[in-house]
Amino acid sequence: MVTPTELSISVIIPVHNGGESFRQCLSSLTESTISTDELIVVSDADTDGSWLVAQEFGAKVIRMPVNGGPAKARNLGASVATSDILYFIDADVVISPSAIAQVKKAFENKSELAALIGSYDDEPGETNFLSQYKNLFHHYNHQIASEEAFTFWGACGAIRREVFLSLGGFDENYRRPSIEDIELGYRIRLAGYQIKLFKDLHVKHLKHWSFVSLLKAEIFYRALPWTELILRQRQLDNDLNLGVSSRLSVILVYGILTSLILGFWWSGFFAVAAVLSLIMLWLNFAVYHFFYAKRGLGFALRVIPWHWFYYFYGGLAFAVGTSNYLWHESFLSKLDISTT
Repeated sequence: MVTPTELSISVIIPVHNGGESFRQCLSSLTESTISTDELIVVSDADTDGSWLVAQEFGAKVIRMPVNGGPAKARNLGASVATSDILYFIDADVVISPSAIAQVKKAFENKSELAALIGSYDDEPGETNFLSQYKNLFHHYNHQIASEEAFTFWGACGAIRREVFLSLGGFDENYRRPSIEDIELGYRIRLAGYQIKLFKDLHVKHLKHWSFVSLLKAEIFYRALPWTELILRQRQLDNDLNLGVSSRLSVILVYGILTSLILGFWWSGFFAVAAVLSLIMLWLNFAVYHFFYAKRGLGFALRVIPWHWFYYFYGGLAFAVGTSNYLWHESFLSKLDISTT
């Protein structure tokens, strides 16, 4: 029997004004069943003293004089890390006591494993409806996803150091928390490496979502750049938020909306909208049953309009993103012709 080679782990956390959530994040590391070999905190030009909090917990602190975004901060942390495995977590998550041990065991037992990701747990830190809905929905999507992952995840993702460095790390063109981890995941897979989703590797998200912050992040920092990435990479995987049921749901939502508008000219379209709504409910029954099981009937009923709204603005962002991408490609093509 071959004994697995013992690997070392560096935990890397980018932080910009982490507040109390960051302190809770660091506290959770002290409750780990095994200690990390190296804790690196990259202060992304914070102004609230987060770097001082990191020093209190014995972290190796790197301070960036100018805000450069989490991609650059993670890369900087990785550049000084000395361990075999780089375990990235966000400053607003709390890891489970067994998380580091799970990561360590996974890489030691699977020599072919290049990277892994975990999942949010089903007990989000913030209690308001949108925070509960958003983070539980994220948990649900990871729990039903394929274990053969095609994306990376900066909130709870680990990767072999040599693989990370060979690929050039995160794309620093993403200056805000965006899809820099998804883009890295695409490159990991394109290079022929394996990424695994460990559904029982949990972190608790402490972020407070409001109407404005949720839409801003979902549309401008995720949907639009993700659309551009999908078109550029020509890679529309049937998993996570890109599954067939999600694509059909976008079509159904716009069909319902169109039917309701046309119903003011011919009432028969209201019946069409009703039928499409029933199909939409049936198609997403598993989602609503999940919320019912976790938070009860009242919560599940509140989820439905938000879930449909999610497909509305997601579909709109995809259309806008596609138009922008095609216009940009057309412009570059004309520019090439004019210069030859």
